[in-house]
Amino acid sequence: MKVGVDVSPLQQTRAGTARHVRGLLGALRGRPGLELELLSFGGPSRLSSVVRDAAWYPLALRGRARDLDILHCTTFRGPSRSRVPVVLTVHDLALLRFPEAFPSWHRLYGKTGLRSTLRAADAVVAVSELTKEETASLAGVPLERIRVVPNGVDAVFTPVGPSAEGDYVLTVATLEPRKNLARAVEASRLAGVELRAVGARGWGGVEVPGWVGEVTDDELAALYRGARCVLYPSLYEGFGLPVLEAMACGTPVVTSRGTAMEEIAGGAAVLIDPLDSEALADGIAEAAKRREELVPRGIERAREFTWARAADEVSVLWAELA
Repeated sequence: MKVGVDVSPLQQTRAGTARHVRGLLGALRGRPGLELELLSFGGPSRLSSVVRDAAWYPLALRGRARDLDILHCTTFRGPSRSRVPVVLTVHDLALLRFPEAFPSWHRLYGKTGLRSTLRAADAVVAVSELTKEETASLAGVPLERIRVVPNGVDAVFTPVGPSAEGDYVLTVATLEPRKNLARAVEASRLAGVELRAVGARGWGGVEVPGWVGEVTDDELAALYRGARCVLYPSLYEGFGLPVLEAMACGTPVVTSRGTAMEEIAGGAAVLIDPLDSEALADGIAEAAKRREELVPRGIERAREFTWARAADEVSVLWAELA
């Protein structure tokens, strides 16, 4: 079976979507009877992004897919027509839920192309049950065409290894409005603890005291291990990889109630109202008090999410469509 896999996210980001692509490919490579052709266009610039969305996905990619058995686009961008079965992966639908939080080009795609592209796909992979439900309700994709395949945790994130020094709370997020970082800053102030923030600069003019920028995975793992807790108060995510990464490193997690993070945490995190800074501060204190309980529960929960399992489930889907 010859499968074309869109790896364009690797050109655009190091965040969750890129982790998904790297992790899935790593678990798929070398499988008997499976030939992978990696497809991408352009680089990280805004111009490349515009050309990729306007021409490569809808037109050029369709042509390149002619000799494939399956085309798997690893985001919700892809051709609206294809001679071979198409699978799209939906990581979240923030573009439909919070369009005002995105740059103008992304908003235009959300209005004009996103729903029709998703509905045209032969199958959609959703990374969580919440994302599955929203793909059906917001984009109109029939539930029977949506398969839930959760992300995995990279091997670098384990409890054993170096720990960063200091007494601090860690947050991991691209600097953008829906990550709710202003309340994370206020909560850490109320809790009387330093906040360190890891992630790429995004959009919306978000600034965070204690921002350390992007780091290597080894450095991130050390920051997870050394943190009093990981504070992840995002207003909306389709999955929330930092929740699992922190748990895998043996660090308690404080995250948002009523979100995909609650689903992913599976009862192994402190859940709070993300709109209440005092509740966030109380969550930091609760995580410290419950550390001996939360750490083993979090490690056990994180072990349930592997890239090998994700690759197994995607391979089964491809075989059904080929």
